[in-house]
Amino acid sequence: MSFKEYSSVLITGGTGSFGKAMLKKLVSLKSIRRIVIYSRDELKQWEIQEKYPKHKYPHIRFFLGDVRDYQRLKLAFEGVDIVIHAAALKQVPAAEYNPIEFINTNILGAQNIIQASLDTNIKSVIALSTDKAAAPINLYGATKLCSDKLFTAANNIVGSRDLKFSVVRYGNVMGSRGSVIPFFIEKATKTKNIPITDENMTRFNISLEKGVDMVLWAIKNNFGGEIFVPKIPSYKITDLAEAIGPNCSKEVVGIRAGEKINEEMITEADSFYTYDLGDFYAIFPSGGSLLETYKKNNIKIKKIKNGYSYNSGSNEDFLSVEEIRELITTHIDKNFKPI
Repeated sequence: MSFKEYSSVLITGGTGSFGKAMLKKLVSLKSIRRIVIYSRDELKQWEIQEKYPKHKYPHIRFFLGDVRDYQRLKLAFEGVDIVIHAAALKQVPAAEYNPIEFINTNILGAQNIIQASLDTNIKSVIALSTDKAAAPINLYGATKLCSDKLFTAANNIVGSRDLKFSVVRYGNVMGSRGSVIPFFIEKATKTKNIPITDENMTRFNISLEKGVDMVLWAIKNNFGGEIFVPKIPSYKITDLAEAIGPNCSKEVVGIRAGEKINEEMITEADSFYTYDLGDFYAIFPSGGSLLETYKKNNIKIKKIKNGYSYNSGSNEDFLSVEEIRELITTHIDKNFKPI
């Protein structure tokens, strides 16, 4: 499925950081005739409508609803070609304290997306995942792993429908709500102290813009069933702290429950079904039919080494302190100065 003149796109969780960045990109594409922002937050929808007034952007629609509500989803999906599923509960500590709420949204909500897509005329669904879904040690990651499995397996039940389900999995998004960079900047500004959980901690890093571009690439290139993983750099948490607050004290406060020292996006177990696509990896479902589809379409792919783990700690590409500062200036705050 590629973007054509008739394309109508719906974004669940469309008022979040990713949703707003995707909306900004979509309004610049003449091939998109309709954009639907689906979310449960009326205040954030109102704020976006102020930025994109109806008289200037008549093709943008705002639909209040929750992914837990199948009937509401089905109604919203009428006339839509492409669904980008970004809605999720994401905070790790909140998941540990409120597990059933995360299950209801991240797992049962994913199944509602699938069923509503099967019951309407959706052509392609791209679901956003997270590095925490790979070998999860917290409930949030476990719910996203379940979600990933639901979406990839959904291709087995599409029947004769012209419908594909794929997943995009990437690491920490620079500047997204609740992420570490805005948190460090706030702490450095207010207290001149940056709390570090563990000095050995590393994380993958991707900008919102690259995340958006990756989803658009997946929409144009997926066959259904893939978990796409980008090749992105890592950073050391100590280098991030130095980039933001070179004149601040750094206090080691200990790792939080549910946190990893290093994040994975492809586990050793995944490696047996993972292929190199150039700028991305793709984890295929076991069974081999998707591999045959790629071969028939002459798509160049290369099997990665069995036992390989795509890990933020062993990643070959690490950002330097200066590179981190440059990225913060480019993607978060153009007036940023080290504190």
